[in-house]
Amino acid sequence: MANGKFITLEGGEGVGKTTLVQGLTHELADRNIDVVVTREPGGTPGAELLRDLLLNGEVERWSARTEALLMYAARVDHVERCIKPALARGAWVLCDRFADSTRAYQGVAGGLSGPELAKLESFALGEFRADMTLIVDLDPVTGRQRTIKRGEKITRFEKFDIDYHKRLRRAFLEIAIEEPERCVILDGSQSQEQVLRAAIEAVDDRLTSAA
Repeated sequence: MANGKFITLEGGEGVGKTTLVQGLTHELADRNIDVVVTREPGGTPGAELLRDLLLNGEVERWSARTEALLMYAARVDHVERCIKPALARGAWVLCDRFADSTRAYQGVAGGLSGPELAKLESFALGEFRADMTLIVDLDPVTGRQRTIKRGEKITRFEKFDIDYHKRLRRAFLEIAIEEPERCVILDGSQSQEQVLRAAIEAVDDRLTSAA
């Protein structure tokens, strides 16, 4: 895959991933790196249709098992039609959410077992993984307040109760502990500038120096 790098950004609702993606995009572009910005669920026309089904409606619209299957249907199309082609030409791909979100949302928070999701992930992605994952950690109450303050549309997942979002936070932190070689935890309670600076330092330390 030439010199392309695949960086995913993870975390609960309202942690500031969108702003961080924008900052990283500008930083990498200033270094003359070809950057592709994408998101999950979504990133391709077919996956965006599934995104609409997953993010809209009431909480009980889908079970966690159905969500996981829809997420991976979207993810396979996304990887095959967007991510892998970009990496193959040497681009750096920044993706707002990826497989870790399924482990957290449908797994720990939604109640599906780790082994079940691991089998699904293996079937759908094989050995394909992110080169680096930035996990923005923030208290879910603060994240919800930020979302409301920004006047953003409330998605179906944001309608789940606070206990659900506390489980999400714990899940992402556990993933980071389990895979420290891939994951970096960023303190989302800091200013946007501080979070971006920490992310750039992590990218330089783990990816740029090894390129």
